[in-house]
Amino acid sequence: MRIAEEKRDTKETKIDLRLNLDGTGTYDLQTGVGFFDHMLAGFARHGLFDLDLHVEGDLEVDDHHTIEDTGIVLGTAIRQAIGDKKGIRRYGHFILPMDEVLVLTAIDLGGRPYFSWDCTFAPGMMGDMNTEMVKEFFYAISYTAGMNLHIKMLTPGNNHHMAEGIFKCFAKALDMACSYDERITDVLSTKGVI
Repeated sequence: MRIAEEKRDTKETKIDLRLNLDGTGTYDLQTGVGFFDHMLAGFARHGLFDLDLHVEGDLEVDDHHTIEDTGIVLGTAIRQAIGDKKGIRRYGHFILPMDEVLVLTAIDLGGRPYFSWDCTFAPGMMGDMNTEMVKEFFYAISYTAGMNLHIKMLTPGNNHHMAEGIFKCFAKALDMACSYDERITDVLSTKGVI
């Protein structure tokens, strides 16, 4: 089982996270931001990742530190859980429909962080989560995981549907990239390392 446990303790957030990449999609989420919990539940369920996450953040300020720092910790956990990357597909991609919305996500777990974002939300709140925090969350994941991550909104629509589509699409692409292929006996690179 590829499992990682990560913690972060700062003046802004206290985070405890446990991630199992080879799970069944179970989750226990308490971030203090209800809409964010809803998005992370979709990530865990549709990626078939087990995710336990407890966050105490400075929500009296706003949701920024809670969500960004969770991205930092989740990205670190993904990197740790994947391990030496031997036998994994490395690349993952998915196109996901969410009602009127259509999202594309592509991932390379090659170790070089890069983030490409082509999505525009209407400014405002989705429940208790600011729309601008979707981008910040995935940016944080891409850089701490050492992941090349592209997210493109092919057909935009309702903010809730766009956010939910992105979280689920990312989960499916990550599951593909982390999955094993019996034909890959080492790492999938001509360099011999990734």
